[in-house]
Amino acid sequence: MIISESFQELHRRGEGALIGYITGGDPSPKISQQIIETIAKEGVDIMEIGIPFSDPIADGPTIQAASNRSLNAGTTPQAIFDIVKETKSRIEIPIALMTYYNVLFKMGVQKFLTKASEHRVDGLIIPDLPIEEAAEYRELAEKQGIDTIFLATPSTLPNRLKDILDYTSGFLYLISIYGVTGKRDDVSQLTIQSIKRIKPYTAGTIPLAVGFGLHKPEHINSVIGSGADGAIVGSALVKIVESNLNDSIKLIEQISTLTRNLKIATLPKK
Repeated sequence: MIISESFQELHRRGEGALIGYITGGDPSPKISQQIIETIAKEGVDIMEIGIPFSDPIADGPTIQAASNRSLNAGTTPQAIFDIVKETKSRIEIPIALMTYYNVLFKMGVQKFLTKASEHRVDGLIIPDLPIEEAAEYRELAEKQGIDTIFLATPSTLPNRLKDILDYTSGFLYLISIYGVTGKRDDVSQLTIQSIKRIKPYTAGTIPLAVGFGLHKPEHINSVIGSGADGAIVGSALVKIVESNLNDSIKLIEQISTLTRNLKIATLPKK
């Protein structure tokens, strides 16, 4: 199931999309595979898997630490491709990879995208790739059937937003706050205002998903209730991994519970 079809089906059911992020290979490729499959089975609608990178500029301390653990475990981009393919053989869920452009550049953009397609990757998120330099990447990705998911921020101006939307497929990723990834106590008014400002540009054309700082069911309720089509949760899931590095059973139990509770928050109110 590709990303757009997933959003369409959720819309028909009156649900918002829960998008879960995990750093691939953290704390090891084997356990990471188990974590991802658990999250998928417990109700996440779209999976976002991060390829570990030594300088993840968009990520806060929690995901930076996860990248370091993954790299220390020997995780490579090929290992992440293998995780995606293995997951897809068991669970039919859209999967997007989050990475930085240097990873594509080092492998070769064409080779990276070909491998991604062969391993059933559905979309890519590259935070440090501006649209001004993305024409070739977007063209090659489109040929491989891979969505190019670009980001907007609370400060993105209307003309810039329209340009970003021209390059975006799958969904538009709205960064809900200024700064890097990480848990926040509440959903800010800036986030709510940003959703309401940007939604008219995406309505009827592409889903709008909101991320950065969301980690409670009430956060999910708030952003979906304000008009977002999906909510992205990352640091809260990664933090569970960090807190249970020596207890995989407890890790899976806590990941399962959080995912179920977050998914409930996307369901229509009875």
